[in-house]
Amino acid sequence: MAASCCAVRRSRPAIPPRSARCWKGGRWRSPTACSSPNAPPTAIGAGSRSARRATPSAPLGQALLDRGCGPRRPLAILSGNSIDHALLTFAAMHVGAPAAPVSVAYSMMSQDHAKLAHVVRSLTPAVIFADDGAAYANAVASLRAQGLLDGVRLVFTANAPAGAETLADLLAVEPTADVDRALAAVRDDTVAKVLFTSGSTGMPKGVINTQRMLCTNQQAALQTFPFLAQRPPVLLDWLPWNHTFGGNFVLHLALWNGGTLHIDDGRPMPGLIEKTVRNLREVAPTLYLNVPRGYDLLLPYLEGDPAIARALMADSAFLFYGGAALPEPVWDRLVAVSERTLGRRIPLTAAWGSTETAPLATALHWPVDRPGNIGLPVPGVEVLLTPNGTKMELRVRGPNVTPGYWRDPEKTAAAFDAEGFYRIGDAGRLADPGDPTMGVIFDGRVVEDFKLTSGTFVHVGGLRLAVVGAGSPVVQDCVVTGHDRDEIGALVFLNPAACAALVPGATATTPLAAFAAHPAVRDLIARGLAAHNRANPGGSTRVRRALLLESPPGIDANEITDKGYVNQRAVLDNRAADVARLHADTPDPGVIVVPA
Repeated sequence: MAASCCAVRRSRPAIPPRSARCWKGGRWRSPTACSSPNAPPTAIGAGSRSARRATPSAPLGQALLDRGCGPRRPLAILSGNSIDHALLTFAAMHVGAPAAPVSVAYSMMSQDHAKLAHVVRSLTPAVIFADDGAAYANAVASLRAQGLLDGVRLVFTANAPAGAETLADLLAVEPTADVDRALAAVRDDTVAKVLFTSGSTGMPKGVINTQRMLCTNQQAALQTFPFLAQRPPVLLDWLPWNHTFGGNFVLHLALWNGGTLHIDDGRPMPGLIEKTVRNLREVAPTLYLNVPRGYDLLLPYLEGDPAIARALMADSAFLFYGGAALPEPVWDRLVAVSERTLGRRIPLTAAWGSTETAPLATALHWPVDRPGNIGLPVPGVEVLLTPNGTKMELRVRGPNVTPGYWRDPEKTAAAFDAEGFYRIGDAGRLADPGDPTMGVIFDGRVVEDFKLTSGTFVHVGGLRLAVVGAGSPVVQDCVVTGHDRDEIGALVFLNPAACAALVPGATATTPLAAFAAHPAVRDLIARGLAAHNRANPGGSTRVRRALLLESPPGIDANEITDKGYVNQRAVLDNRAADVARLHADTPDPGVIVVPA
């Protein structure tokens, strides 16, 4: 595509008009997904353990109304994925009160609770829920000390302190006609959720998610993957519900299509990935969704235990990745495992979007040989490719797009162009300029790219993946450096488990500084980058220096999200001293200098 033109892609067929608002009677119904009006409500489980059915929207809805919840007084949820979390979320939506799940890290990992305070101050919730009063005592005390709990009702499942209520108290409330009136008032544009997302700087922004956004997004997913109507999905998933991938796409996928979601109590990190492996021994998913980091940590178990590989892949229609780009070595290893386990390639597919698009904007629904293709717009969605510097910026318009940010008209106005397209900040290019139906290749963030002093543009997204691939498996992630400098460098975050496998006597809890200094780790990365440079000798792709970081990305510093996505801008700002060290005229011995 020429840099002087724009292209708009509209995917058809459009969304059926009656799909825009389908939250009724405590369950979602789609004109095509549920053929029977008496279809049973969806059950959600934890691991393979039994679970209550998600039905009590009326008593919980009444309880929330009695405690002041409504369109301008949301329900805030501090704790992670659970049956109780889901029950309260859908009860709030049932009566037109926004549900606002908050990152667990803001309460449990943060030292200053600044982001938690900002979220609560912005929301002005009527009710705050957490599963364990003892576990969240410090976070609650911090909010109380700042005067942010005045007029707020606190609800816990267990260990409720004096003055707080339990979920059992709310479940015992007798519903009245107020619930029916509140449900009748719910419309397409009623705010269903407020999901908080962080940009490269500043405090989290509250993204409004309406009923229309959530419902049309699931209908679009069903029209894209119609087999879901005939084969209700069985899902095993850990993705946090305060993020749109887990809380909107995955959770709602099970509800919309009459499926079952087993809540995975594992995580893609050493010491917790083992729980995911345990759960896979008990639950065989019919499709599996994860972020690239999740697949990366799962792969050693898939490669080492055919039974785990079969449990994951035998019944799965596909393996789906989102939230970040999938490194090519991870793709290749997944393909190799599937060929060895199934005698064929399991389809690897992807989608693209953001919290502001609910999240599905494009989806890949045909076979491809390599990662990077994010597919085509899903039904009802338009994607605009417009020139921005040397790239084509992607913008989105459709019924799945947010009307704006919670109580922030200034950021809302800045997020849209004159034609109403949402400025997502990502770049893309056509996989085949002569045939747009072959999909769009994700081309990184528009704002991440930079120029060297030579005037050469460096495209960060693709180069970041190349560095991760070159240092596989010991490189967990990296941040590309070199803005207004002579050479490209990389700040490298190490994979502790992979490093431990390389270093005799080490474990995943060995300090990162020890791995960063170990010759075996440094040599593997140096050799990988040298091979990359031989294959990519141009000034825009040649990485001349690397610095192995001795601390992981920090949640308080906005360097990483719950899903493991590294915020490039925040890392560069917070670690400016490391950048200066990396690019010093005379590098110190800790810097890996790579041959050109």
